Amino acid sequence: MTRSDLESIAKGVWWLVLIRGVLAILFGVFALFWPGVALLTLVYVFGAYAILDGIAAIVAGIRHRKEEGHWVWQIIQGVISIAAGVIAFVWPGVTLLAILFLIAFWAIVAGIAEIVQSVNMRRTGTGSWGWMLAAGILGVVFGILLLVWPGTGIVTLLWLAGIYAIIFGVIIVVLAFKVRGAVKATGDATAAPPSA
Repeated sequence: MTRSDLESIAKGVWWLVLIRGVLAILFGVFALFWPGVALLTLVYVFGAYAILDGIAAIVAGIRHRKEEGHWVWQIIQGVISIAAGVIAFVWPGVTLLAILFLIAFWAIVAGIAEIVQSVNMRRTGTGSWGWMLAAGILGVVFGILLLVWPGTGIVTLLWLAGIYAIIFGVIIVVLAFKVRGAVKATGDATAAPPSA
């Protein structure tokens, strides 16, 4: 694979990563600053976020499929996110405990997929694998905390979900700009005239 091939891949992917991060931050801000909203609204917001996040992950995975070994994990994560979002829309009247377990399961499985993806990224020499690893570990820890303390109440769930989503989103946004910066640096180095 040539350098121009890598540049083309990164140019086509960084904005998808950025969208995932921005969506997570928006979900987190909503959860933190409007904790008194009805549970049904939270379910729909989570469902919409999970579906959009899943679509972005699947599109990114499909765009990587010929060049990267870890594209399958992005698709798996995307399918899981879409499934979680659809379940939230189809059964909005489920109990708080069921919603909590749904979010916990989604966070753990998506986090594991991101950890595996980061290991594959490291093997292929992708410099930003550490950010993906951090996001995956954060997801697993968040999911476990929800499972260990399920009776802490809706406000605590909202705050945990909001904090997790904002931190995860910031990590993913940083990752997107690192990918974009690497592409720009490579392009500048390629375009620079040879020194005399």
